[in-house]
Formats: sequence, C-alpha cells, structure tokens
Amino acid sequence: MELLEPSSSNLSSSSGEDQPKSSRRRRMVVALTGATGSILGIKTLITLRRLNVETHLVISKWAEATIKYETDYTIANVRALADYVYSVHDMAAPISSGSFRVDGMVIVPCSVKTLAAINSGICNDLISRAADVMLKERRRLVLVLRETPLSTIHLHNMVSVTQAGAIICPPVPAFYIKPSSIDDLVDHSVGRMLDLFDLDTAEFERWEGWKKY
Repeated sequence: MELLEPSSSNLSSSSGEDQPKSSRRRRMVVALTGATGSILGIKTLITLRRLNVETHLVISKWAEATIKYETDYTIANVRALADYVYSVHDMAAPISSGSFRVDGMVIVPCSVKTLAAINSGICNDLISRAADVMLKERRRLVLVLRETPLSTIHLHNMVSVTQAGAIICPPVPAFYIKPSSIDDLVDHSVGRMLDLFDLDTAEFERWEGWKKY
C-alpha cells in the first residue's frame, strides 16, 4: 500500500505574515500477534483514534484467529479502526523502511514467537521487519508480551531486545485501582503502555498514595 504524506497549505494572517505550519500528526505502528489478549490491541487502536494518532496496522494470521475466538469483533471491524492497514506478508509496505517516519511501534499482544523473531533479526514478516526498523532507527518499540510462566529462552530474548532498545511491557493487572470489570484492567494496561509514548489516555486511575477511608 502506497502512502503519501498529506500536504498542508500555509496560512497567512491579516497582516500578510506567514503563520507557522502545524506540527505533523503523531504516527504509530500497531501490530497484533496471536497471543491471548487481543482486546488489548483492539482497545489500543480505539484509544489512539480518540487521541488523533495516525495508526498503521498489521495483524498476523494467528492474531486474526485469536480475535475471532476471544472477541465479538470481526477482522473488518478491527481493520476499520486504523488509518492504514498492511498485509503481514507485504515486505514493501512503507513501515518496512527506516525512511518512513513514525513515532514508534507497539506490538500488542506480543507472542513469544514474535519476540524470538525480533531478537534474532529474522525479519520474515512485516511485523518483525517493522520492529527491526524501530530498533535500528532508535525509535520507541514496546512489546506487550503475553506469556506465563517464562522459560530461560523467553527471558534471554527479553533481556536481549531490551539491550537493543525495546521495552518489554507485560499487561500486569493493577489491583490498587480496585477494578470492577475486565474493562477497567484493560484500560489501565493500555494507558500504562501508551504512557511509554508520552500519550495520556486519561482513562485510568493513577497511583497517588494511600487513600484514607
């Protein structure tokens, strides 16, 4: 899919002086893999749309299967949440190149298979290639890893990609918010992962010390 940067015209004030051009809309790559927790990726897309962040989406084959199994969303529904969607096999997509400017990438949920592919630098699909681009260009890469318990192999891969610049961000539930639903836990996890991109969702309770009752 070819993407052209939207153009913007200069605006002039009544005095004839040029006004500064508006800043570029923030742009993020979002990838969903086949690990359980597909609702985390879906809610991330919904939140980024609300925050007016341009999203570039890749969904793996097994992510599609997991979405169908775990949620009431159709694949078409999920794709419609993003501004741009690419096939996981499209190695010529804009996000496969470091010259395509993005503010970061989140893989949510991230399977240990994808973690291993990123750590080894295989780049055998668009998700691992886009992640590799984030690392080589020194851009923010967040892996929302969904696996437990963890083997030594998993731990070694996590350490290695962290040393390369990625951030491992498991969706650990925060019970201090006293969640009344799974949605509360999902909102908190999504909010904490987007904090890593300096994006405030304003949809979850932050810790402010012990409360007196």
